[in-house]
Amino acid sequence: MQRNLIITGDGSHSVEVPYMNVTYHSTHGAIRESLHVFIEAGLKPLLHRQETIHIFEMGFGTGLNALLTLIEATRHQQKINYQAVEAFPLEKEIALQLNYCGQLQQPEWEPLFEQLHTSPWDQPITLNAWFTVRKHHTTLFDISINQPVNLIYYDAFAPNAQPELWTVEVFTKLFGMLADGGILVTYCSKGDVRRAMQAAGFTVEKIPGPPGKREMVRAMKKL
Repeated sequence: MQRNLIITGDGSHSVEVPYMNVTYHSTHGAIRESLHVFIEAGLKPLLHRQETIHIFEMGFGTGLNALLTLIEATRHQQKINYQAVEAFPLEKEIALQLNYCGQLQQPEWEPLFEQLHTSPWDQPITLNAWFTVRKHHTTLFDISINQPVNLIYYDAFAPNAQPELWTVEVFTKLFGMLADGGILVTYCSKGDVRRAMQAAGFTVEKIPGPPGKREMVRAMKKL
């Protein structure tokens, strides 16, 4: 699979897949999008509600969402157990060029960011006192999670590129993975996606999106 590094609108890297005509993040700004969609709308409302927050990410990709979550976990002294699924891991030579720590002006995170990419797959790795990660080298359809999760970062490619990942069946599986009161956040707010979520049992709300996108979705598994 050909993958190329690109620079997005906030100066941070993303990756493009030319044959699919997709990028891993918003071209308006990779870091800005991830902070807005996954950290501000997803993680921060759950901080310190319980001893450990269990997070599942669909699409480990560049590791940006994991890095930002690691930083927040450490800053807020919040234990996080982070699991991600990725069928096509990024090549090491691309991963090690990503400029996120520099763009965040936090170069001290570079060793742990590198460890996110170089650590073994399919086993839990403790990065510091607050953050444990397990990367599953498989597909969403084949993964099984034993521990209910509190938060899902749904960061799959857009429905026009991978429609099979935005169906009622997929969201039913994700609904089953969530603990009661759990949240799913995603950048996509298409009407048929929201309807698929609702059919799976989610309570869905549209909230303001990141730069370049008017809306995003936060969905909840109601108690």
